[in-house]
Amino acid sequence: MSQSTYSIRMDSDLKKDFDSICEDFEMSSTTAINVFAKAVVRERRIPFEIRSENKGMTAFNALRQSAKKNRVQDMSMKEIDEEIRQAREGIGE
Repeated sequence: MSQSTYSIRMDSDLKKDFDSICEDFEMSSTTAINVFAKAVVRERRIPFEIRSENKGMTAFNALRQSAKKNRVQDMSMKEIDEEIRQAREGIGE
């Protein structure tokens, strides 16, 4: 399996604390991030609850409910990309 590099930016204090906790688990931060990524792919969701009382999350949750109601919550990324392409090109209007 080929390897790729994933570069992210994070607050220096957060990185220091994260690295320290990873050491407590006897793993590198790279291993911890890979564990997280594998859980997301396997479960097809963020493996913990993300909540906010702001309007953005309210809108996001409304979209999720709408997708579930319209039975499109399980669309693949390829299908979503095709829907976006068709909308941009005005197909089906």
